[in-house]
Amino acid sequence: MTNSDPKTLADALRRGDRAQLARAITLVESQRPADQALAQELLDLVGPGPESVHRIGISGVPGVGKSTLIDALGAHLVERGHRVAVLAVDPSSTLSGGSILGDKSRMARLARSTDAFIRPSPSAASLGGVARRTRETMQLVEAAGYDVVLVETVGVGQSEVAVAGMVDTFLVLLLPGAGDELQGIKKGILELADVLAVNKCDGDNAARARAAVSDHSAALRYLRPRDDAWAPRTLAVSATTGEGLALLWDTLVEHRAALARGGLLATRRAAQRVRWMWSLVEEGLMERFRAHPGVAARLQPLSEAVRAGTTAPARAAESLLAQFGGEQRLD
Repeated sequence: MTNSDPKTLADALRRGDRAQLARAITLVESQRPADQALAQELLDLVGPGPESVHRIGISGVPGVGKSTLIDALGAHLVERGHRVAVLAVDPSSTLSGGSILGDKSRMARLARSTDAFIRPSPSAASLGGVARRTRETMQLVEAAGYDVVLVETVGVGQSEVAVAGMVDTFLVLLLPGAGDELQGIKKGILELADVLAVNKCDGDNAARARAAVSDHSAALRYLRPRDDAWAPRTLAVSATTGEGLALLWDTLVEHRAALARGGLLATRRAAQRVRWMWSLVEEGLMERFRAHPGVAARLQPLSEAVRAGTTAPARAAESLLAQFGGEQRLD
């Protein structure tokens, strides 16, 4: 990128300049070394977000209505005087690397609001259904004055701990039909959830949604809560009619307040910062590993040997790590 002076961008963020916020996010998402240096300077200038910001992760199986509910909930919050930032992560193709980035089109009300900011970003095959720079993006939108940050993940997967590890409250959306739903959701997802919400509680689904709430509430009794200060709750909502949205928001606020009263909010955020550090260490090590001349020279032939079955994966990995560590191994 050009004309991305960190101080100019930091000043613009503090003024709430939406265009410059988008530019700043593009800068932190860039993988160019020069841009990465500028992005780090920008992040140092804006500093951590205010403690008052409520960070909420929202997950659920495909088709549960995450984007529609976020649009309805976000509009409800804007009406209450909040400024809402939505980080909507679209699934990237593992073949082309492209993504649809269609979430914004499903958030029509928020897209029209001057008190809301929607940033669709490709997941780029990142584990946990969150984009590579989600944490940095959160820091930027908080610097721009958004006091509620909603992080929409790709869906329920093996690494939802990634998003649960960067927010204050983790909300899991469910579909009506508790029997099938309980069979399809992993125990680990329920253990991470602070609040469960059965969506599409309207029309013919209303009775099934209420039954799902009852069944999931019963299931939660067999799980140990994440925190002693809070027992996870299950609610019924309808993004279409707006039923239950006010109660959902009040519950999310109550959860955060419970953490704050017990000192757990500060503890959770401190642990998240340490995990963030380690994720950056791992990312940096992998980049340096692949860029190492010895590794680069051996990576392709060893990969082919592993693919052909002539070299064991463990032996190939040992050889590459030896190259990276400066040892001389030619086998």
